[in-house]
Amino acid sequence: MAKKIRIAIDGVSSSGKSTMAKQLAKTLGFIYIDTGAMYRAVTLFFLQNQVDMENPDSVVKTLENITITFQQTDQGNTCFLNDINVEKEIRGMEVSQWVSQVSAIPAVRRKMVSLQREMGEKDNVVMDGRDIGTIVFPDADVKLYIHSPARLRAERRWLELKDSNPAITVEEIVNNLEMRDHIDSTREDSPLVKAEDATLLTIRI
Repeated sequence: MAKKIRIAIDGVSSSGKSTMAKQLAKTLGFIYIDTGAMYRAVTLFFLQNQVDMENPDSVVKTLENITITFQQTDQGNTCFLNDINVEKEIRGMEVSQWVSQVSAIPAVRRKMVSLQREMGEKDNVVMDGRDIGTIVFPDADVKLYIHSPARLRAERRWLELKDSNPAITVEEIVNNLEMRDHIDSTREDSPLVKAEDATLLTIRI
């Protein structure tokens, strides 16, 4: 079997890396894997089922009851949690407020990294996230790291959310993004860092 090509795109929250990854995958005819959606799906399940996130046994047991897949629908690349389309639910602010905390749980990361590596063994992939080029595929054929100022990211995110959540403010989103950046970059397990051999792209528009 020929070696599969893996393109790793890492970066801070809401930096545009998913949009870039989708377009690149479409152009190349590769499979796009949104690892952020995977962590969001786990977070949604934990919130819906009131899982005690500080109880390691409870977390591990809960993870055994979670399956995450992606399918092409009219919405595009769509995340399914236990065969249910959750693409809309995982993009809400409640999930956004908790996803970095859930992502920092070692058992969650081990489970997701295992699933992501399985996906990367089957197809040529473009995968975006926080630790793709450092942990999931340190031998990726291409590595990119995307950065963008927090306020600029917040303004773009506000445009996405304002219709469904009219009360949301840019400042709330800035605070959320800065909190997530801090948690992502300081966690002990697979922190967000630029791989030494990754190309840095700074988005300022």
